[in-house]
Amino acid sequence: MMMPVSVLRAFDMDGTLLAGSSACLELARALGGAADIEALDERFVRGEIDTRGYGRELVRLWPNLTPTVVADAFAASPWLTGIREVCADIRRRGERSAVVTMSPDFFANHLLAWGFDDVVASRFPPLPFAVPVDPTGILTPPDKVRIVQRLRARHGIDTARCVAYGDSMSDAPLFRHLVATVGVNADTHLAGLAAAAYQGSDLAGAYALGRSLLAAAG
Repeated sequence: MMMPVSVLRAFDMDGTLLAGSSACLELARALGGAADIEALDERFVRGEIDTRGYGRELVRLWPNLTPTVVADAFAASPWLTGIREVCADIRRRGERSAVVTMSPDFFANHLLAWGFDDVVASRFPPLPFAVPVDPTGILTPPDKVRIVQRLRARHGIDTARCVAYGDSMSDAPLFRHLVATVGVNADTHLAGLAAAAYQGSDLAGAYALGRSLLAAAG
C-alpha cells in the first residue's frame, strides 16, 4: 500500500535552483545572444511586456534552437549543489517535490531526471520552433498558486504542509498564499514575505530551513 504524501515542497527554478541566472539567459549564452535576453528581461521588469509577450519573443529570437543545444546549456548551467540529494531525501520521507517555473518546459523538464516528482513550466512548441507559441500555455506569477493548489489537492496535502522556495517577484503570489516559505538568495521583492531566508550555494541549507518551519508549526 502506498504511503500518503505528507508534504509538498514547491521550488522555483530561475534564481532559486539556478543560481544567479535563468534558463533563458543560459540558453542565450549558448546561442551567443545574451544581450537580447538581457534587454528582454529589462522590458519585463519595467512592465513593458508580460510573460506571454516574453514567450512570443523567445520563439522569434530562437528559430533554430534544438534539443541538443538545450541539453548542453542545461548541463553547463550554474545549479545549486545538493539538488539530487534533496530530491532523494524528500522522496525517502514520503513527501513530494515539484518545480513550478514560468521558464520554458523544454529546459525545465530536464530536472525530472534529477529526482523531482513534478515539473510544471510554460509550454512551448516542439523544437526547432515551426509554429507560434500558444499564449495560454505561458505561465504567470498567479499561476504558481493555482498549480500548487492543484498538486496539493491531487495528493491530499493540507495547505499548511506546503513549503515554497523562491527568490523573486514571480514568487510573491505564492509566498503570500502559503505560511511556510523560504527565500533562496532572494531579492527585495520577497522581503517581509519569506518566513525564512537562505543565502548560499547548497540547496540542502534552504531545504533544512523549510523542514524547520514545518517542525516549528507542529
